[in-house]
Amino acid sequence: MKEQFYRYIEQLQDSITSKLEEIDGGAKFKEDIWKRNEGGGGRTRVIENGNVFEKGGVNISAVHGPLAPAMQSYFKVGDVDFFACGLSLVLHPKNPMVPTVHANWRYFEMYEKDGTVIDQWFGGGQDLTPYYLFEEDAKHFHYTCKKACNPHGFSFYSDFKKKCDEYFWNGHRNEARGIGGLFFDYLKENDRMKIADWYDFVTDVGDSFLQAYVPIVEKRKNLPYSEENRKWQEIRRGRYVEFNLVHDKGTLFGLKTNGRIESILMSLPPHVQWVYDHHPEPESEEEKLIQVLERPVNWV
Repeated sequence: MKEQFYRYIEQLQDSITSKLEEIDGGAKFKEDIWKRNEGGGGRTRVIENGNVFEKGGVNISAVHGPLAPAMQSYFKVGDVDFFACGLSLVLHPKNPMVPTVHANWRYFEMYEKDGTVIDQWFGGGQDLTPYYLFEEDAKHFHYTCKKACNPHGFSFYSDFKKKCDEYFWNGHRNEARGIGGLFFDYLKENDRMKIADWYDFVTDVGDSFLQAYVPIVEKRKNLPYSEENRKWQEIRRGRYVEFNLVHDKGTLFGLKTNGRIESILMSLPPHVQWVYDHHPEPESEEEKLIQVLERPVNWV
């Protein structure tokens, strides 16, 4: 399974970066092949200062070795080995009318020292973080997520949409990071779903990403915007940074397993503002977004 899934994310990285370069029409992804001293490595691809994408990364990695003591405590296991692979992407467009997007699809195994697999699971999801709310975009993104889920389980979309709303929540701000999508973790073999069934589900979600995001970018990338729109975008990016550094489990896992710091922190936007006690004008487009972030919406 680990070889099969790694081959899949290699191909997915190629298809996503190729399409994004086509959309941008200017910048190209810079590729960086790296090795991890404890075992494994990855292929980082970053795009910067493009016509459409101010900064973005589409990274794959496969790492393995002894599980760090901090993660042993987290997973409540002893001295075991692990393997983890996945694709992680974040795109920060230049135009504030185009939403930031994040996605991740990953696979994890743990072993006894003799190589016996003692646990295995999939995780991941995809979610949208707009700066200005276009309801038709939110509906399109969520409809595409639901369409990918439905063949695998009638309740999968509603279950994983709820988990997404709960996970991407900035508790210290009492608001969501964005308008959600899907989030799932610890997808393990059970009476109804074999691990191969979970593979089919996760890869269908991965295959839906471009369909979910690209039409939104194409529709919004040439809309006019002002310096005030840009300022609002940078303030909201600050909330994105706060979530990633305070709450995000993937960031914490990477830091605790001696991951590659440049790949882990590629999710951070290049230009951000923290304005003291900032509140949008009443009944403005900015306030409209905040109202949705405070109370997650069922878009489909």
